[in-house]
Amino acid sequence: MEKSRRTFIRQASIASAGVMLAKTSFSAKSYNRIIGANDRVRVGVVGFSDRHRSSHIPSFMNHYKELNFEVVAVSDIWNKRREEGAAIWKGKMQNDVKAYRNNEELYGSKSIDAVFISTADFQHARHAIEAVKAGCDVYVEKPFAETMEDARAALKAIKETGKIVQIGSQRRSGANYHAADDFIKSGKFGPITMVELTWNVNQPGRWRRPELLNVLKEKDTDWKRFIMNRPYEPFDPRKYLEFRLFWPFSSGLAGQWMSHQIDTVHWFSGLKHPRSVVANGGIYMWKDGRRNWDTLMAAFDYGPLDDPSTGFQVTFGSRMHNGDENPAEIYYSNGGELNLITNKISPRGGLTEKMAAAMGMKANLLPEISLKDTEHVVASANTGGDILTSNHVRNWMECVRSRKQPNAPVEAGYSHSIANIMTNAAVHTGYKATFDESTQEVMANGKVFKF
Repeated sequence: MEKSRRTFIRQASIASAGVMLAKTSFSAKSYNRIIGANDRVRVGVVGFSDRHRSSHIPSFMNHYKELNFEVVAVSDIWNKRREEGAAIWKGKMQNDVKAYRNNEELYGSKSIDAVFISTADFQHARHAIEAVKAGCDVYVEKPFAETMEDARAALKAIKETGKIVQIGSQRRSGANYHAADDFIKSGKFGPITMVELTWNVNQPGRWRRPELLNVLKEKDTDWKRFIMNRPYEPFDPRKYLEFRLFWPFSSGLAGQWMSHQIDTVHWFSGLKHPRSVVANGGIYMWKDGRRNWDTLMAAFDYGPLDDPSTGFQVTFGSRMHNGDENPAEIYYSNGGELNLITNKISPRGGLTEKMAAAMGMKANLLPEISLKDTEHVVASANTGGDILTSNHVRNWMECVRSRKQPNAPVEAGYSHSIANIMTNAAVHTGYKATFDESTQEVMANGKVFKF
């Protein structure tokens, strides 16, 4: 494990400097179509979204020639985005890119080996199921799932098919995050006692698409296909284009932002989900018809399920009406802090030698060091081909060839989904949320949480 992690960090730093990495070996045990070392991997796009346009495209373009990939198809139920996507990718690839009205047509064409999925939040898990059952490897954006029913079904399908699935939690492809994980797991940090997560912005138009609301017509898309397994609501272009603002099509702050940060807690601690969550939220500023909160505070209890006497607390706070676009992740121990804003480990706030001596204890002060290969987290709405996403897309492409597990496998998505759903349960019911291991259900007030 240590050797593979060190290898990744070295490769990530080389990639960020623009140096070509050696191709990995390939075995096709779980592939329907055997891809040789010189065969091209054919990629389809499921949902030509803003995220795909702004970040997947430039990230893919950084690596596709070297790794011998090409995009050959776009599936989108809205004709405008379907046609735009096919035209843009045709220009990028300089080859024919076919446009499909839906995923049945896409997978029925038998023309692809892998897909990018960047559809609406609540659709990710179901679209991942379709993809792996059609024999495709998958890069799927987070949040992985917003209901436990969808999460369980997707986990089962992915494990049964053995397909390569990368969850879009790009922090897992950051060399500084790998260095932080190494340091914590080395034991030098000491037991984690507290984690503070914050993600604050001040953008009145965040997740709004006013310029498109009058463009989208029901006849130009497939509304029933869009809402999938959510309760039926009449066609509404806001819920289609601005889904992040409307429960149950998205959980907003929890699914969009918290899922990134809580994933690092699971990764660094080795814990799969919180023991409990309490949360509160509200719409305090943007009275624009949204159903999801513009402000959220959540507190998590983490630790071994069989030992409530040990563990740590995590807090997540997010507001959309005052913020500087600098997400914060600070880990605390009795010896100091690991700060992923500054990318420094320091004895700040730790037990001093004088205090320890007075209590007959030995101080566990942390050394002040910088995490290597610092890679900045981009928090703006459109991140472009930022280094974390570029590394993450490359890692997925390499794993499609090598058949090795990617940096953010399906289990990572399943875990962050549990934490997200527990947060939603706490906010929507007003009760402490817990997780039933035997049924794999989120519970609140003794009942299974349903939207």
